[in-house]
Parts: sequence; C-alpha cells; structure tokens
Amino acid sequence: MADTQNYTSDQIVVLEGLEPVRKRPAMYIGSTDIRGLHHCLTEIVDNSIDEALAGFAKNVWIVVHQDNSVTVADDGRGIPIDIMPKYQKPALEVIMTTLHSGGKFEGAAYKVSGGLHGVGASCVNALSILYQIEVRRDGKIYFMEFSRGKVKTKLTEIPETKVQPLTAIIPKDLTGTTVTFYPDKEIFKETTEFDGKTIIRSLKDRAYLTSKIYFHYFDLRTNSQRHFYFEGGIISLLREINKGKSTVHEPIYIHRAQDNVDAEIAIQYNDTFQENTPSYVNIINTSEGGTHLSGFKAALTKVIKDYADKKELLKSKDDSITGDDVREGLTAVISIRMGSKDLQFEGQTKSKLGNSEVQPIVYKIVKEELEMYFEEHPDIAKTIVGKSILAIQIRKAAKAAKDAIMRKGAFDSLGLPGKLADCQSKNPQDSEIFIVEGDSAGGSAKQARDRKSQAVLPLWGKGLNTEGMRLDKIVSSEKFKDLIIALGMGIGETLNPEKLRYHRIILMADADVDGSHINTLWLTLLFRHLPCTIEKGYVYLAMPPLYKIKHNKEIQYCYTEEEKEVFLRNLGKTNVDIQRYKGLGEMNPEQLWETTMNPETRILKRITIADAQRADETFRTLMSEDVPPRKKFIQTHAHLATLDI
Repeated sequence: MADTQNYTSDQIVVLEGLEPVRKRPAMYIGSTDIRGLHHCLTEIVDNSIDEALAGFAKNVWIVVHQDNSVTVADDGRGIPIDIMPKYQKPALEVIMTTLHSGGKFEGAAYKVSGGLHGVGASCVNALSILYQIEVRRDGKIYFMEFSRGKVKTKLTEIPETKVQPLTAIIPKDLTGTTVTFYPDKEIFKETTEFDGKTIIRSLKDRAYLTSKIYFHYFDLRTNSQRHFYFEGGIISLLREINKGKSTVHEPIYIHRAQDNVDAEIAIQYNDTFQENTPSYVNIINTSEGGTHLSGFKAALTKVIKDYADKKELLKSKDDSITGDDVREGLTAVISIRMGSKDLQFEGQTKSKLGNSEVQPIVYKIVKEELEMYFEEHPDIAKTIVGKSILAIQIRKAAKAAKDAIMRKGAFDSLGLPGKLADCQSKNPQDSEIFIVEGDSAGGSAKQARDRKSQAVLPLWGKGLNTEGMRLDKIVSSEKFKDLIIALGMGIGETLNPEKLRYHRIILMADADVDGSHINTLWLTLLFRHLPCTIEKGYVYLAMPPLYKIKHNKEIQYCYTEEEKEVFLRNLGKTNVDIQRYKGLGEMNPEQLWETTMNPETRILKRITIADAQRADETFRTLMSEDVPPRKKFIQTHAHLATLDI
C-alpha cells in the first residue's frame, strides 16, 4: 500500500474560484471541438501520470464506456480527503471545484509534474454534465459526485467501486484515484464521442516517455483493449517515428541533468528532406516547441558547423551550413523534466515552454555531449555533417534554378494570375479563395460567388505530386505558380505567413475519385511546402452534394449516401427523380451557390493536423515514389474502401 501519511491537505494551495471556465472554456482547454474534448481526457490522465512520475503509481487505467463517458484510474496515493481548515471543506472538494488548487504549486507534493496551473481536474469537472471521483486510501473508498462544477453528492464512504469494469482489476486494498466524467453537450456541441485511435496514440506517446509505467486501455464500445509498456523510452519512440525510412546511422542518445533540468534526447537522421522533432516537458507534448527545442536546435547547428570547419569538410569558403541544412532529414525526440514549481507554459494547453533559463541549459548539455560523441564516433559525425553539406549543394542548385525561372518572368512581376477572379475585400479574415477543378466549374463558381468576400481560381486538371519534390520544380509549374501568387505569402525562403491574402483556402473538386485525387495533390503541396496554412486552420474541403432528388415540385440535395437513403425512406413509396452529380460542371451557378458556396447553407471540412508524425508518415506512404509501403497500405485497408462504380 502506498504511503499516504505525507500527502495531506496541508500541501493543497488555492488561488481563485471556478466560474470563468464554463463562460470561456476555450481559454482553458484550447477549443470546444474534438481537440478540446480529448484535451479534457489528457488532463485527467496526466494527473495520474504525475503520481507515477513522483514514484507513487505504476499503473494507469483508461476505460471508454458505451455512453462515451470515460474513467481514468491509477494506483497512486489517492487525493487527500481530509478537511482544509481555511475552507472547512474536504481537500478533494476544493481541488475539484476551485481553479488553481492542487499539490503542484509549492513543490512539496510533486517535484516533477505536467500539471502546472492546477486547473486541469476542476476544468474538466466544470465542463462535465456528471463528474464522479473515487479515492482509495487507508483501505477505504471515498466517493464524490459533481455536475457542471457543483457538488451533487458530498464526500461519503462507499463499500466498493462504482466503476464495474475496474472491480475485477483494482484490488480494494490498493490506494489511488478513479475519475469518471461525462462531457457536457452544451459545451462540446460538435461531438462528445471520443476517438479511440487518438486516445491510443496519446497513451502510446506517454508510455514511451514514462518507461516502466503500465498503461491499460479498454474501449467498451468495441470490446477492445490495448496495453502499453516500453523499457526503451525515447529511443523506442525515435525508432517508431523513423519506421519505414532509411536511416543513415544508429540513434544518438544524450541524457544529463544540470541546474534542475533533466534532459533526455535521441537523434537519428534519415534520407528524407523533412524534419521531425517532437518535444516534451514532463511528458507533456509541447507541439509548438519552446525554449528547450530552440536550445537543442542551436546546439546541434553549432556542433555540426564547428566540426565541418575543424575537419575542413566544406568544399568552398563561400559555403556556410545553416540551421535549415542541419535539420534536413533530422528526427529527434527532446524530452526534459524539471520542477513543476518554476515551470512556465504559454497557455493552459501547455503547447509551448516559456522558461527562458532552459534554453542555455539544454544548449550547453547538447553541445558538450554531442561534441564528445562526434570525437568518439568520427564515422557517424562525418555522415551527419556530409548530409548537411549535401543540403547546401541542393539548396544552391534549387536557388539557381528558381532564380533562372524568376528571370524568365515566370511570376509576371508578381502580378495576380489572369485566371484569378479576386474578391473586393482586402481583409484576409473576411476573404476566402476557392481553388476550383476545371475551367467549366471555375466559370460557374465565378458567376455564383459573393464578389465582396469570395475569390475563385480555376486550375484545370491534376497538378504535380510534390512529395519529395525540390522547390525549383514546384515554382516552374504553371498551376502551382498561379496558386502561390494568388495566396500572396511566397514560398521557401520568401515565405511570409503574415502576407496570406485569404484565411479560408477552399479546395473544390468533383465528388468522385478523380476529384479526391486532385484534392490530395493540393493537400500534399500545402502540407509539405505551406504547412502554416493547415496549422492555422485555414484550409478546407468544399462538400458538393452527391445527389439532387426531385419529388413533385420540391428539390432536395443530399451530401452522403446515408442522407439519401434516410430521405427516400421518409418519403415512402413515391416516384422521385434522382440525379447523381459526377462533376461540379453539371451545376448551374445558382445550384453551385446554393449547395456548395453559400456560407449560410454549405458544408465545409476543415483540414487539421492532430498528429504531425502520423500525417508525415501517411503522406510519405501514399505519395512518395516508394511503391512497396503503398501497396501494403492499400492491401491492409482495402476492406474499408467505398467504391463508387
């Protein structure tokens, strides 16, 4: 049984009240879409992981129930339930109903923690229609229940756990905390349904970063379970990221603690052009990086440049290795742990580390350790430096080719393309551009559009596959050139996201296989060369209807097969005229406006990147010249395909 004597209400600190959460939930969980929904689960899971990082838990259980409620349990110490004299309430109640309360502020209960602000559990409580918590301490089980942040059932002792799936798993005499929450549909209007694949990826990441901790995932909706436990830590994660790629050396592993920062880093180059450097602080994925990542990158560039100069490996005195050269084909996992007392994230969702003192510490650790490694492994050092030197040569060749294209007037003095029908608004936030397949559909779209806010750029036929393509080849393509000029923010070295002319880039292709292929080619360009457009949520797919159904004098548009079947069932046995749209060109301007372009009635799909590593792997598998992985992918997933024959 875990030691509960030194974890009491004395270690719980309260900073302020709870009410703002329901009014502005996005301020606390990032958004109220499916990302925010999953962030709630992450907050609860990370509380259990904090117990494990502190050395008091070895297991974390996650159960998704058939009604989409979720239970998270651990075998830690159990949240304190004794009365806090200042508030005359149990510590458990204070923690769950008050912002900025918990054991992570003064550094006594948790030296290392991903939970910084103390709003995680209370926020999830505030945004749940029902929030139940069980605490197992001293051979007893205590229960509390809340609804939208308010107490529904006061703290009471119960004979056994109310979570049936855990009854057979967790022995009664095992201490710990169990949380079950039901997301509030008033807050999460888009969906309250958790995605199993997203949960599995998140748990797998955490298992890599917290080696020797068991994660047990049960999905009662599909009667499935997964268990994760990794001895290898971040080296196992590094190998997973580079799976299927040709690596050029064995992983380099650095682990050193200095000035209260414990840095663990794994480095391995592959033969691609892409950089992949996931970073973590106290097992929290800092997707926007921060001072730990910038310290790593600066040190890596410095060491490689110094080694190239020292060994006289550069062919010309005019050559100089840049940070971009160093990061081509780089895969690295940067994981640091530090005291939670001084931890500073930018934003509650903890996507970026803000501690300025961390950068020089990580820089010093990486520089000294990597210099020593290069001296001891000269073959690997020369391989890595050689890859950076090759990047210089490719960069110079691409720049020369691009300059030659520019001198030929390929960008027409940067005047807007002749095919572009621009909108009147000059405010990017109010402006959107439709990238339309074909001149026929483009003509209809130009007639149908709202000229004040909607621009139309028709691009005929399929573009190039830009996966692994050099920049000079891209800017020499007429179609890509028109799009780059229309967007207005440049590409490559000239890229300036602040100059983007439209904050909605809408890809509008036919609702068939060819249309899907064309959209995929455009998405490959945006993902590989203009990723900021996707990262900021500016890219959308238009959803033209599949069917036009005429019944008597009424017309109904259906966007999916299921929608058509439901509509026909509701009509009963009636004569109807069904038209299956194969192309946008079959619609006149009025129909195109009504079904696909009118902001009041249209359906758009926003393109997002929930998992950059998975997206990189998918694009590489499906779009690269390497055929065997694509063949294997198609064979594996063929049964999921819906064939439009």
